[in-house]
Amino acid sequence: MALANVVLVGDAWLWEDGQKVAGHPVVTQRVANFAEVRGRSNVHVPAFLTVDTVRPDQVTKAQTLAACGVSVLTVLDMCMDATLAGHIDAITFAPLNKHAMKMGGLRHEDELHHFAEHLGVTSYFCEFNTLNGLWTSRISSHVPLKDVPQYLDQQRIIDASTLIYRSLQRNGNATPRVAVAGFNPHNGDGGTCGREEIDIIQPAVAKLAEMGIPVLGPFPADTIFLRARDGELDAIVTMYHDQGQIAIKLMGFSQGVTVQGGLPIPITTPAHGTAFDIAGQGRANVDATANAFRIACRMGAARLQETSGLQAA
Repeated sequence: MALANVVLVGDAWLWEDGQKVAGHPVVTQRVANFAEVRGRSNVHVPAFLTVDTVRPDQVTKAQTLAACGVSVLTVLDMCMDATLAGHIDAITFAPLNKHAMKMGGLRHEDELHHFAEHLGVTSYFCEFNTLNGLWTSRISSHVPLKDVPQYLDQQRIIDASTLIYRSLQRNGNATPRVAVAGFNPHNGDGGTCGREEIDIIQPAVAKLAEMGIPVLGPFPADTIFLRARDGELDAIVTMYHDQGQIAIKLMGFSQGVTVQGGLPIPITTPAHGTAFDIAGQGRANVDATANAFRIACRMGAARLQETSGLQAA
């Protein structure tokens, strides 16, 4: 049985080019719009909704170009609108280039903030990075390292921890084991290497316990992932981007998935980048994309069940 009723969205010439590079032709069924997708009888064959967002003469492999950024933004917005309209249940997108998107009109620091604005999200949201059942979130994301301390406050830690705990539950883990990383070397060493653990992180963990969210920590950032590696944790809340990303990518660069947390629709993508150095060579590892698709399937099914229940009520 197919995991999902899949619809591919993109320019026809790009799809053809990709199949030639991969040496792997794929049979698809053309659809005129998203509304046709749910009524298909043969879900073992992917649907293909073609768009015209970029011309071949506007693209050069392995180069960051504004036209490519416009194409990406156009397709992502189409997919979000289709999900809000009830035509699809989840989105998985291929690796994208933030620089190209900014050249093409992206006004935010990253695609997650674009998604949140497009979807009207006003509550807390953040990226999750996942690897073989381990999820991570972070208090700050794509900002300069010198600006990270201004993002450290109790409410952001509470929001990030609650969000990843609830998201894991929606992904099928009824009792996720979540821990929070410290910020300073040696977890602050009792305040001699910084007081953020004492003044901010520990009180946030205590408040989470009062709320019924059983979060552990803070643990030193240079050892917390050893606990995860040994199977003691399901999720880690980190304080900044590389604190978690270095560990996750070292543990499994070609397997990791980014989940856009806090949005009203499931959106996933492989955690690795666009790999311009091997573009067009047919050497890409698709494991992370397959993992992102499977997570989107699970979360999309849960969302469909939730919305169906609300409609029935």
